[in-house]
Amino acid sequence: MNNIEEMIQKAVELQANGLVTGQIANELNVSRETVTWLLTRSKKDVVAPAPKDISVNWSNIGQSSFRLKCVSQALCDMVAESLEKTDEIADLVIGIGLSGIPIATIMADELGLEFAIFHDYDDQKEKSRQRGIFSRNFADVRGKNCIIVDDVVSSGATITDVVEQLRDVGANPVAIAVILDKMNSDLIANVPMSSLVRITRVD
Repeated sequence: MNNIEEMIQKAVELQANGLVTGQIANELNVSRETVTWLLTRSKKDVVAPAPKDISVNWSNIGQSSFRLKCVSQALCDMVAESLEKTDEIADLVIGIGLSGIPIATIMADELGLEFAIFHDYDDQKEKSRQRGIFSRNFADVRGKNCIIVDDVVSSGATITDVVEQLRDVGANPVAIAVILDKMNSDLIANVPMSSLVRITRVD
């Protein structure tokens, strides 16, 4: 998407198709606050100040399995370096749905590790369950040393949820890998994070 109007149109379209704020944020690679602003901005009579956020479009990577493999291999290299520094080992790679899953799949294969999936949960209609879940169809995370993988980290809320749930079941999160870090941070919940690109705001 090349401009704000295209993002607004896409956000409105995704909402009309039944996606909730968090799902739209994942699709557009922006924060939930930015999605709210985009949807509000779609109503022409409402003008609110724009949030400080950066839209990320990595579709040129995602549409090519070769490029996706290259990016995943680079993240493997960075994670291996991080594990060496912390003197940790890994048993399992967890992909955060939706966009972290293909990267994590390739990384698990490259590293010779087990593979698990975490489904983020964001349904404003049912506030009783606000945490994501690990899929039962993939490797069991209990008691494992885990690498957490996602495409973009904005606020760190989803990854923090994953880390907390891992610790709740006796697992040990040893590394985090993302393509792009919008938090500009080396750690999330005291777990080292590696990123290919880090955004630093200067305003």
